[in-house]
Amino acid sequence: MRTYIKHSLYVVPFFVSAEVFSQQKITGIITDNSKRNINPVLVINVSSQKSTLSDTSGNFTIEASENDELRFVKEEYYRVDKKLKKEDFDSPLMITLDKMEIEIPEVKIAYRPTGNLERDNKHLNESRKVTSLRSELDEYMKSPLNEPLPDNTLSKTFSGQDYKAGQVDVLGVFNAAVGLFKKATEPKITKADYTETQDFLKRVKEEIDLGFLKKYGMDEEQIDHFLVYANDTRTMAKKYRKNFKADIVEYELKVAFAEYRKTHKLDNI
Repeated sequence: MRTYIKHSLYVVPFFVSAEVFSQQKITGIITDNSKRNINPVLVINVSSQKSTLSDTSGNFTIEASENDELRFVKEEYYRVDKKLKKEDFDSPLMITLDKMEIEIPEVKIAYRPTGNLERDNKHLNESRKVTSLRSELDEYMKSPLNEPLPDNTLSKTFSGQDYKAGQVDVLGVFNAAVGLFKKATEPKITKADYTETQDFLKRVKEEIDLGFLKKYGMDEEQIDHFLVYANDTRTMAKKYRKNFKADIVEYELKVAFAEYRKTHKLDNI
């Protein structure tokens, strides 16, 4: 009995350590086809549902394991998915996003005008026969129906037995009930007053990692100023104070910060 307990004490830490060290940090840089850095790009670990944003230089860091799938998302660029292999952790990943093309349909000119009105009219104006036919068709389409339209249904004689007659659509009733339940349980989005906004911003500072702001030399007063800016531009207290999800709130903050840096001078930029 003592021997069994002694062996089990060695086995348990082994599995715990394997679980702890399975997650690693993987880094990389994101560029476009011209090898220019693009930012911010949303980097999502699809396997663990963790996410981050690339910095101003296109660099990113995220926790991942071998065989995890990373997804790179940027507006106006094609999405890229990358399944991680063991060798990907040895050096930074190089990710290239292709910009979406906007196709403009080609305009073909069937006839080039010569400047001679008599000759050009023969090509550009419709013939008398075509004009007359169009007029007759217009009059026909506007005229009332002289005969009733046929009933486009199958006679019951040939339709066979309807096994659904008199039965309740259980699946339809269930789906409707689920929709009503979700609508009833989800909090209604309403405008936040001053007290609710302050409570929301306080919760953001307590539960969200704001290290990416301090990285740019922002002190507490500057962080408070940015949070007010983010709330005003992204209406965060209105949307998330009743349904606070840390990962979504953090993503909204990083998107707002990408715009905030364009109009505010920061020390480390």
